[in-house]
Amino acid sequence: MKALSSLAAILALAAAPAFAQDKADAKPEAKPAATEPAKPAEPAKPAEPKKPQPSAEERFKKMDKDGNGSLSLEEFRGKKEAEAAAEAFKKLDTNGDGALSLEEFSASAKKRDKKEKAQ
Repeated sequence: MKALSSLAAILALAAAPAFAQDKADAKPEAKPAATEPAKPAEPAKPAEPKKPQPSAEERFKKMDKDGNGSLSLEEFRGKKEAEAAAEAFKKLDTNGDGALSLEEFSASAKKRDKKEKAQ
């Protein structure tokens, strides 16, 4: 047993210079970069409340430039692309009279609102 411990000691002494060389060849450990002191976390900002959207009736009245109680294609179009506005107008004009009544306009607004709430 004494022979084994002597042998272990000799091996350890013989290997020590090799370990020292390996450490010298190794890259020095990276020191953490100096950083600014941590800033206190800012309190989370509450989500801004959505601005209330005007009702369908309010939008309808704003679009009804001539005040006749119905929207023509030109009034409905506004700044929309002509072809896209014409397609939408045709879908909304459920009775096919070439004008949108408040009821037709409101029905489409209700459908859109339901879709938005579902998302």
